[in-house]
Amino acid sequence: MIESRSMPIPIKNKIVLFLVFLIGISVEILGQTKTINSGWQYSEDKVEWQSVNIPHTWNLEDAFDDQPGYRRGLGYYKKQVFIASEEKEKIHYLKFNAVNQEATVYVNGEIVGNHKGGYTAFSFNITTLINFDAYNLIEVVVDNSNNENIPPLDADFTFYGGIYRDVELITLPKQHFSVTDFASDGFYVNYCDVSKEKGGIEVTAILENLATAKAQVQLKLELLDSEGANVKSRIESLKLHSGTSNEFKIKLPEIYNPKLWSPENPYLYSLKLTLLDEQENVLDYKWTNVGFRWVSVDYEKGFFLNGKPIKLIGVNRHQDYKGYGNAVPLELQKKDIELIKNMGANVIRFAHYPHSRELYDMCDKLGILVWTEIPIVNKVTDSKAFFETSITMQKEHIKQYYNFPSVVMFGYMNEIFLRLAFDGKSSEEEKNHLKKVTLDLAQQLENLTRDMAPNHLTVMACHLNEVYNETGIADLPMILGWNLYFGWYDAEIEGLGTFLDDQQNRFQKRSMLLSEYGPGADVRIYTQTPKKFDFSTDYQLKLHQSYVRQIKERPFMTGMTAWNFADFGSEFRGDAIPHVNQKGLVQYDRTPKDIYYWYKSVLDDAEPFLHIAATNLSGLTLIGENTYPVKIYGNQSNATVYLNDKKLKDIVFMDGVAELEMPFVNGTNCIMVVSGNREEVECIEVVKASSLNFEGFDRFGINMGAHFFFTDEAQQITFVPDQEYVNGEYGYVDGKAYGMTKDKNQGMPHNIRNTTSEPLFQTMLEGCSSYKVDLPNGNYRVKLFFVEPQIKLSENIYNLSQSREETQKQQRVFDVYLNDQLIEKGFNMAQAYPEKYGITMTSTLEINNNQGLTVSLKPEEGTPVISGLLIEKLN
Repeated sequence: MIESRSMPIPIKNKIVLFLVFLIGISVEILGQTKTINSGWQYSEDKVEWQSVNIPHTWNLEDAFDDQPGYRRGLGYYKKQVFIASEEKEKIHYLKFNAVNQEATVYVNGEIVGNHKGGYTAFSFNITTLINFDAYNLIEVVVDNSNNENIPPLDADFTFYGGIYRDVELITLPKQHFSVTDFASDGFYVNYCDVSKEKGGIEVTAILENLATAKAQVQLKLELLDSEGANVKSRIESLKLHSGTSNEFKIKLPEIYNPKLWSPENPYLYSLKLTLLDEQENVLDYKWTNVGFRWVSVDYEKGFFLNGKPIKLIGVNRHQDYKGYGNAVPLELQKKDIELIKNMGANVIRFAHYPHSRELYDMCDKLGILVWTEIPIVNKVTDSKAFFETSITMQKEHIKQYYNFPSVVMFGYMNEIFLRLAFDGKSSEEEKNHLKKVTLDLAQQLENLTRDMAPNHLTVMACHLNEVYNETGIADLPMILGWNLYFGWYDAEIEGLGTFLDDQQNRFQKRSMLLSEYGPGADVRIYTQTPKKFDFSTDYQLKLHQSYVRQIKERPFMTGMTAWNFADFGSEFRGDAIPHVNQKGLVQYDRTPKDIYYWYKSVLDDAEPFLHIAATNLSGLTLIGENTYPVKIYGNQSNATVYLNDKKLKDIVFMDGVAELEMPFVNGTNCIMVVSGNREEVECIEVVKASSLNFEGFDRFGINMGAHFFFTDEAQQITFVPDQEYVNGEYGYVDGKAYGMTKDKNQGMPHNIRNTTSEPLFQTMLEGCSSYKVDLPNGNYRVKLFFVEPQIKLSENIYNLSQSREETQKQQRVFDVYLNDQLIEKGFNMAQAYPEKYGITMTSTLEINNNQGLTVSLKPEEGTPVISGLLIEKLN
C-alpha cells in the first residue's frame, strides 16, 4: 500500500485579501503586487506593432484556417511602466505566470533572464535596472518554435505562442517571502499525522533579506476555520542575515477532531502568514487553503480518501477555448471547473501541463481531487539540456502547486514512447538507446518528485503498447495511468476489460488508473446505427456507458478520467470539425454535449435531474418513418413522458438513461418529462412525410455514403443517411461507401477547404453510376457535392493504430448528368480544384412524366465519387 498525507493552496498576493486579515490591527502594509496586463505592444517583426492586452496569443486564427500549419517562431512584446522614487528602497520583481514556450526578458535594454517551458511561472529581480520617477521599458522576446531541448516536443494539441497568463509587478520591502524560489509563494505546508482524531501542520518558509544589514522580524502563523475564527496560532521571532535567503520550519500545535476535506464536504481552513518588522509593520503576507485529508492506493482495492474507498471518476482538461486559443479570460476558465463539479466528477487531470493556479484553488473549494503534470509528451531528446529543462520544469511545478489540498498526484510523462512506437526509420540499436535514455529521465523525475513531494502520489500515463512493461518504466510511478481507446483506435469496446484484467494478473502489485478514453463526437451527427469512428453522439454514449461499467466492475482500478472535458485545438487534425479534437464531453465553446448530461445522471444525486437528449435533433427529417428514438437521462428511478401535451409512456431509468420511440408530427414537437416535482421540456422542429411529396417541406438533403444524419449549418438543413435504392424513396443503384471499413466510418479524415460542412464531404459514394430519387413532377434546384479523395494522407500517430498509407494515384474523370441533361463534361476535380476542396455543382431542371430524378456519373477514367445531394422544390 502506498500512502500520502498532504494538502493546501496559495492565492495571488492581493492587498485587498489581506485587509480582511488585519481588521482591528493598525499597521502599515509595505508591499504590493500589481497585474500589468493592459497596454502591451506586440509585433512579429519589430517593425509593425499593435496594441494588445495580456492574455495574448498570436495563433488565434492561423491554428484554425485552411492552410496547414500555424506560426511557430518569434513574437515581440513591450510595455512602459512608471515607477515612482518612493519605491526606491524596495525590491522589484517581474513575474510571468506563463509564456509559451521560451521567454527572454529585458528591462531598459538590459537582459534580465531567460525561461524555458510554456506552462509554469517564472520571476526575475529587476531592482538594479529600474529608473525611478520615469517610465521603464519591459521587453519580452517569446519563441514557440520547435526546440529539441524544451518539452513538449510533439503532442496532439496546439502549441499557441504568446504571453497568455498574467504578468505581475511585485514591489516588496527588503525582507519578504521568497519570490524567486522557482516562482513559488515562498512557503510550503506539510501535514503531520492527519487522522480523524487530529492533524498537525508544519510550515517551511523561505525568507529573503536583501538589505545590507541583518534584520529582526516576526513570522506570525494563524490557522482560521471556515468562519474566520482563530483555531491555532504561533509567532516566531527570527533573525535574517544580510543578503541571504533563509529557510525556517515552524510547527503549529495540533488540532483535534479536524473537519476533513473530501469531494462531498470540501471543508477548508485558512492559513495566514504575516511577516512583520520590529515596529509590527507588515512587510509581506501570504495566505493559503488548508484541507485536512489523507489518501492511499491499494493495488487490489483501489483508491482511498480519509480511509474510505472512493472510485475516481472525472475528466481531463485542456486549457484552450473557442475564440481565445490558450489566452482565455480567467472567469471563463473558472466556469470549466464549475461545469466539471456540476457533472458530478470527483477528479480532474490537468493535462498535459500545469494550468492556471486559480483553477486549483477552485478545486480546493468545490471538492475535486487533482492530478497535475508537466508536458513531457510522446518522446524525449537525448541531451543534457533536455534533461535539465525537464528537471527544472518539475521543480517549478511541484513548488508552485504544492500547497493546494486538492492536489494528490504529481505526474511527469505522458505516452512517452508514442513516437518511438511509430518510428520506422531508426535502427533497433537507436531505439533501444532511446528507451534507456527515457527510462533514465523517468527515474530521475520519479526520484525528484518523491523527494520534493513526499506526501503526494506519483503518476504517469502510457498508451496501448507493451514497451512500457518491457522497459520497466511502468513500474516507477505509484499509480500507472493507461490511455486506452478500445472501440475507437483499437479493437472493440469490450477489449478494455480484457486488457485491464491481463495487466492486473501480470503485475499484481501495480495500482492503475484509466487516464484517457473516449471517442470523437460532433453534435451535428446522430444515427440509429452508431459505428466505430463515425463521430456520432450516439456512439459516444455507447462507448462511455460501457467504459464506466467496466471500470466499476473492477475494484482494483483506482478510477477513470475521460478524454476530454472539452473539445480542444489540435491544428493538424482533420476530424468532423478540422483542427479540433472532438472527444470532449462539452463542445469547444463549452456547450454541453448530451454525454455530459448522462454523466451527471449517474454521478450526481444531490438533487433530482432530468435531461431530454433532443436539442440537436431539431431539423430531423423522416421520410416514410413513423417514429424516431429519443434518449432521456435522469438520476430518478422513473418518469412520465408527454409528447405534444399527450401522455406517451411511463419510463424506467436504467444506468441513468431511458429510450423510447417518439411518434413525431411534421412541424413543432414538444417533449415533456416529469418525475416527482422535476419537469423538463424540449421543443424541436421535425420534417415528417409519408413520401417525397414535398408537402409541408420544400428541401431534402442526402448525406451520400454515410449512415448518419448531419445537420448542416451552412445549408440550413439536416441531411439524411444514405441507403440502397428503395422504390418510391431514394438511394444508390450501385457503388459503395468510400473508405468505410469495420474499424473506420468517417470516410476521408481530412480538412476540406472552402467549407465548414466536413461530415457531408468526408463521406461519399464511390463507383456509383446511378442514383435515383423518386420525386414528383415539378421544377427543382439540385445541388451536388463533391470532393477529390485522391490525396497524400499524412501520418496521424494519434490514432494510436497503424499509420495511414498514401492513397494510390489515379485519374478520376467522369461526366455528370441529371436525368438526360449533361451538367459537367470530363469532370476532373484533381486538375480543376485544389486538393481537398469542397465543390458544389448546382442546376435546375423540370421533372415530368413521373420520371423522378436520376443522377448519373459516367466514368471516362477512374472511379466517380459523390458526397451529397440537396434538392429544392421551386413550385
